[in-house]
Amino acid sequence: MMGILRVQRSLGGSVAAWACALGIASGVGVCEAWAQTDAPPVSPAPRASAALTTEPADAGTAGEIIVTANKRRESLMNVAASVTALSGTQLVSKGIYDVQDLVKVTPGLSYVESGRSVPVFSLRGVGFFDTSIAARPTVSVYVDEAPLPFSIEAKGSAFDLERVEVLKGPQGTLFGQNATGGAINYIAAKPTDSFHAGFVGSFGRFNTADVQGYVSGPLSSTLDGRIAVRTVQSGDWQRSYTRNDSQGAQHFTQGRVMLAWRPTDKLKVALNVNGWIDKSETQAPQFQAFIPGTARLASATPLLASYPVAPANPRAADWDPGKAYRSDSGFVQANLRMDYAVSRALTLTSITSYAYARIRQMVDADGTNLTNIDSEMPGELKSISQELRGAGDLGPVSYILGVNYAKDDTHQQQAIQIPYSTTALSVNAATPLDNIEADLRQHFDTKAAFVNVDLHATNRLTFHGGIRYTQANLNYDGCTFALDDSSASAFTQLANKTRASQNLPPLTSIPVGQCATLNPQYTTDRYFNNLDQHNLSWRGGVDFKPTPNTLLYANVSKGYKAGSSSTPTATNDLQYSPASQESVLAYEAGIKTTLLDRKLEFTAAAFYYDYRDKQVLGRQVFQPNVFGALNALTNVPKSEIDGAEAQISVFPIHGLTLSAAGTYLHSKVLGSFVNADILGNTVDFQGNAFPYTPTWQVVFDGEYRFAVGGGRTAILGGNANYRSQTTSGFGGNGLLAIDAYWLLDLRAGMEFGDGRYRVQVYGKNVTNQYYWTNVARAVDNVRRYAGMPATYGIQFSVKY
Repeated sequence: MMGILRVQRSLGGSVAAWACALGIASGVGVCEAWAQTDAPPVSPAPRASAALTTEPADAGTAGEIIVTANKRRESLMNVAASVTALSGTQLVSKGIYDVQDLVKVTPGLSYVESGRSVPVFSLRGVGFFDTSIAARPTVSVYVDEAPLPFSIEAKGSAFDLERVEVLKGPQGTLFGQNATGGAINYIAAKPTDSFHAGFVGSFGRFNTADVQGYVSGPLSSTLDGRIAVRTVQSGDWQRSYTRNDSQGAQHFTQGRVMLAWRPTDKLKVALNVNGWIDKSETQAPQFQAFIPGTARLASATPLLASYPVAPANPRAADWDPGKAYRSDSGFVQANLRMDYAVSRALTLTSITSYAYARIRQMVDADGTNLTNIDSEMPGELKSISQELRGAGDLGPVSYILGVNYAKDDTHQQQAIQIPYSTTALSVNAATPLDNIEADLRQHFDTKAAFVNVDLHATNRLTFHGGIRYTQANLNYDGCTFALDDSSASAFTQLANKTRASQNLPPLTSIPVGQCATLNPQYTTDRYFNNLDQHNLSWRGGVDFKPTPNTLLYANVSKGYKAGSSSTPTATNDLQYSPASQESVLAYEAGIKTTLLDRKLEFTAAAFYYDYRDKQVLGRQVFQPNVFGALNALTNVPKSEIDGAEAQISVFPIHGLTLSAAGTYLHSKVLGSFVNADILGNTVDFQGNAFPYTPTWQVVFDGEYRFAVGGGRTAILGGNANYRSQTTSGFGGNGLLAIDAYWLLDLRAGMEFGDGRYRVQVYGKNVTNQYYWTNVARAVDNVRRYAGMPATYGIQFSVKY
């Protein structure tokens, strides 16, 4: 029961009952009498007997979905917050194996390809775009409540699941990683006390083979185990539009080993070791326009000025020939959870987690067969976290209190090659600055204490409150250095030109491999600094049930996201300056209800976010101004988001489920926010909408299951989702537009053998819609990242 021991009957409120429940009055002599008269026996959570599902009941009514959004097991319709939940069975059926695929079923959730293989997620317009592998997201991801601190680590989370829960709004009080946008919690399928096994295999377009399976069962009378693996292997899906070449192959393997030990009725121990290996090729972008970084040198790169724009085809792209644009990365995580039922009203929980990621990848970032910018991104991410908490019920009060500690160490390098660019030639054409590397180390140290209380005032009225104090300390250091003699000479000339403007003597030559970033004293060295911040996140709310099937709720919460630094190839120390912490004060009111004898389920919410110090990857001009406006993290002082969302699910006849959901968002920068636009012009973006924030997001989903005789069940299903137009940057430049698009997925299949066997055909993006999730400028080029074209295939699954 996820470590939360729920007392099935009220303790009645007497002092003796509370004392006995806490285990502090065992010698008083009244506990035995109270236990015999009022208290039910402790009921420990049973060992899992099979993988759980949360699909609607097959009788044509809404089925109960059990979630742990509040770190206790409760019905989704009783959670006073906006939560999207799907079972593992539903995810497999819909072909959802990645975090980015959740946008198909979660209104308000958006995914962006950053251009450096670092995914960017946002919920209700709250997101943080950065290309650094050490970027700390606004939407935190957890596996069985253990955090994945960095977005790139989450790519292997969505397989062999019991369910996934997407929590919307600030998540500062209950979860260890403060998050202003929300949280995605993956709940892995647990070991079972009887033998179970399963296999799912599919083969589709681009010779894509996706094979996964699991084996689960008892190892002894008190120990259960589970092993699950998945591998995806495919051919190329991208094609060069200037030559006969292709790329885009997938080579991704992941696995998980779980042990569940129950030595006594009071103690549960669970170990989850999971990881992935990625040797896939990185995505190439689509060239859109030439905007020279140094306008006076535009004629020095004539092949770029005349380069053909990529056609409106999702497969069309370009990259340098003969180079290995691929990843060679791996990740491993180990989570140890222990739950001990001290008494009827107190369960102690410890969650210890260790995670390590080794990232090696090379990307073509310009979308041409010229080396305008190639980027290699090696790095390491190490994290440990520890949470200790107590939880339980005391009469009408349900509580959780605890402490949390996390330490994250990151080391990222970014080597760029820019020989065919105006930027490389801007210092001295004879010695171009074309082969350089940035090196950044960050140490995050986070301590927190929290308490959350739910007061059940009556059977219909409940008050909620929570608070968390967090101290977040960041120490970071970094510099940029030359990788060859030409770039070292250019760095020396740049430094001495700046020193001459200050009437300072020249420096001796800066050698290859020595830090070349300029500090305020106009010398070159490694930059060291720290950012120490603290915050008090909180929430308060009330929910009321006018009928047993209707919940009305209102919440106010405040959440924070810690600051971090990025990894620019910096010539000035200021480019390493981190964005400071951001905060969101969120107001939300909603309704959840089931009607027509549970044949209709309806949820809706309206919300307003007061957003302070929103973290963005902007563009700034640094002195000496040799390269124009450069990417750098910054904060938007004040902004807001208001919106609404609704979902309706109907079960009109036996086997038929139809649902529709939508989110409306209106975002706006309040007050002055001065930064540079895509052309390098300094602009005040007051009144602008947020990038990557479509006004409308709509999801339709349906499935029909019907008997066809001989113990067989036919299945027809489909999913359609819509995103309205948005932009990838402030300023309204048309080059940054992300057009509106519809995506349609279809599936049809058959189950037989009492549901043990299933075969289905599927199609994703069956209309072959051309769309893109990101467009940005890199050095001299504007390029897009297109979504996948139409894919289709056949899937077979079996369960024992």
